[in-house]
Parts: sequence; C-alpha cells; structure tokens
Amino acid sequence: MLGKTAGGLYWMFRSLERAENTARLLEAGFRIALTRSSDTESEWKSVIVTSAAQAKFESKYGSYDSEKVSDFLLRDPDNLSSVYSSVKSARENARLVRTALTTEVWAAVNETWIILTDIFKSPIPQTELPAVLATIRRQSALVRGALHGTMLRNEIYDFCRIGTFVERVDNTARIIDVKYYALLPSPMLVGSRMDNKQWETILRSVSAHRSFRWAVDDDVTAASVANFLILDRRMPRSLTFGVSGLVSNLGYLAEEYGERLPCHEVANVLRARIIGRDIRSIFDEGLHEFLSSIILDTANLGLQIEQDYRFNS
Repeated sequence: MLGKTAGGLYWMFRSLERAENTARLLEAGFRIALTRSSDTESEWKSVIVTSAAQAKFESKYGSYDSEKVSDFLLRDPDNLSSVYSSVKSARENARLVRTALTTEVWAAVNETWIILTDIFKSPIPQTELPAVLATIRRQSALVRGALHGTMLRNEIYDFCRIGTFVERVDNTARIIDVKYYALLPSPMLVGSRMDNKQWETILRSVSAHRSFRWAVDDDVTAASVANFLILDRRMPRSLTFGVSGLVSNLGYLAEEYGERLPCHEVANVLRARIIGRDIRSIFDEGLHEFLSSIILDTANLGLQIEQDYRFNS
C-alpha cells in the first residue's frame, strides 16, 4: 500500500476519534463544573490545558468560561483539534482514500460532516450543549459501526484501527488527567464524597458508568475508577485495551508485509509500561506523572508509525 494511502486511512480515523474524544473531554468539564458553584474557571482551564491547546486559547481569550471553551473546542476553525477541524480533516482524508473504503464507510463520514457543519453554523447555547455532544458521539459510532460491519480485515482495516487506538489512548489519558490537573480545591478532599462524585462524572464522560457497575464490585473511588479506566482489559476505552489493540494491529501489518519495524518495538515498550501493573504502583508513581508519560510515549509512537510506513511519500 502506498504510504500516502496508509496515512490517509490512519489520519481519517485518528481525526474521527479526536472529534469524539474532544466532545467527551468537553462533557467531562461540563459535568464537573455542575458539581461546584465556585471557581468554575479553574475547571474550564483544566479542560483546555488537558486538550493541549492552552496557548492557542489564550491568544484569543482572556478568561475561561463555559461559552468560550465550548465554542473553541467545538467549532473554532483556528483550533486544529476542535470537533469542526477534526471532522473536516477526516472527510478530506476519506476523499483521498475513497477507493479504499466501502460505500457505507464513506457515506457515514460524509453524513457526519454535513450534520455537524450545519450544527456549527452558529454558537451552541449551553442549554443545547448536551444534545450536541450526544450527536457527535452518535455520528462517531455510526462511522465505527460501518467500518466494523463492512470492511475486510486487511491492512486497510489495520491502519484505520491503529489511528483510532493511538488517538484513544492519548485522549483517555487526558480525560483521566482532568481529574488531577486543578480539579479539587484542596488535597484534603481526596477520597471525600465530592472526590468520588467527580470520579463518577469521569466514568459517565467516557460512557463507562454502567460498565463499571457491571464489572466492578467496589464503590466509586479514585482507586477503583482509575484501575478500571487504566488497567481493565474488558473496557474498550481503557489504556490497556487501547495499547493492546495497537500492538495487535501493528502485528497484523508485520505479518502482512513480512517485516517488523521500529514502531513495533516502541509499541511493545508502551504496552509493557501498563500491562502487569497494579493501581497502587501507579498511584505510588504519581497518577499525573504516569499519565503524562503515557501521553508522551503515545505521541512518539504515532510519529514512529508515520515514519516507518512513509505516510508522506
């Protein structure tokens, strides 16, 4: 497969995953802000910092509030990670690799672009924000369902899934990190009713609240939720699930092309960073420090994949 085609598939699904996860990150901030009546600016700032867009945001705005942050993350064309920019990138890449996609996948991407550009023509009222975020998640699921239901399990499918998993690991780590950036007003509140309520909010923001109730016997605490979202192999948005998916799909490419490349070793090192750990050792290391290292290692893996499979050639 041409590197340009592989890169188009990878970035198409990475962009779609980014759009969904930006919406999930925004929902996390929205829900958390509702649980506190004071200093909501720090919560909204933590969302922007976690999205790695602080400099860009502060070049346009002098303060943080729900309207500014929502508009920036949803529909700002100057923000390359906004939902609008991400879906635009996904559709452009889909057009580039149109002949590699089934009709159903192309139609789902095109429909997503049409629906969301119509929604984003004007600022989103805060009363309508939950419904808009739900629409973004629903359209993302539509494209993902078309991929799983109609595409051959070949190198085309593998590059799509690798793009999804790279972005998902990065964003799940970022969403969890919202909790520890500037969320609690005091370290003394760790383990309190407020602390546990905010962890429950994080679960809901990654559509994992009911799954947690089914899979975990413990109460909602920092340790039980972090364990579920980081280490549980059954949870499709956990770090363990995402990194294992990366290793598997990269392995399929190695079999398809008959060679292993540096990115395969980078992925194995990242997997070893998580697999076999327990949540106590991660907390001892420092949750923020652990998540920051996973975000950095995932970014390096993405760059290595681009280089090894010559996406720019």
